[in-house]
Amino acid sequence: METYLNTAVEIAREAGALLAQLFDHPHEISYKRPSDLVTDADRRSEALIVERLRTHFPEHAIVSEEGGGHETSSDYCWYVDPLDGTTNFAHGFPAFAVSLGLVYRHESIAGVVYDPVREELFTAGRGAGSYLNHKRIRVSKIGSLSESLLATGFPPFADNNNLNVKLFSRFMQLSHGIRRPGSAALDLCSVAAGRFEAFWELKLNPWDKAAGSLVVTEAGGRVSDLAGGPLELLGDEILSSNGLVHDEMCRVFTEVAGARARG
Repeated sequence: METYLNTAVEIAREAGALLAQLFDHPHEISYKRPSDLVTDADRRSEALIVERLRTHFPEHAIVSEEGGGHETSSDYCWYVDPLDGTTNFAHGFPAFAVSLGLVYRHESIAGVVYDPVREELFTAGRGAGSYLNHKRIRVSKIGSLSESLLATGFPPFADNNNLNVKLFSRFMQLSHGIRRPGSAALDLCSVAAGRFEAFWELKLNPWDKAAGSLVVTEAGGRVSDLAGGPLELLGDEILSSNGLVHDEMCRVFTEVAGARARG
């Protein structure tokens, strides 16, 4: 585990340095679908990460957001987001990260999320705790939704954003407020560090959550689907929290989704 984490940290820092270097430069932007953009920085970061992982762990599979992965029959698979927060990056908004999560037989066992702007490095190993710049972190102790600060995301390609607007409105009434920073990996890490009490999203890819979900659980938090069931890495939805407000949030999801279905 230590080897996996140390190598992932080294790679994430190198990719993060590249992104920081490219951040203030004009970007070549293309679109995977309407409003879902990709930049030259995504591709260059991915190429670097995949090449390094294949050098260190040639037998491991790699799944990366922009398609530059590596197929093998290994039980180990790296889920890579070379630039989580591409839209922020393209607009010059400094909230983005590199995310590397190692999964063994569908279970996250190592995760690294690196924010090169703030130089914040989040790491977690299965059973070994979560850390921010090598200092142990834990989720917040706030126990009520009414005192919680929440976060969510609205993927441009999701077909259920109308439902999330309803959820957003309801949670705004029930909490201290909601933030939408635009980087799911960093949002998950903010739950782990006690900055948010919870984060949810209705459409999230495995490379967005493989690392961050482990950082949450190793910090003492809880991750699940919106009904409180086991998190499916290859599924769409996620709810992460400090554990103390989890059930209360699940009840709101059920309430709002049920009202929408009846309507």
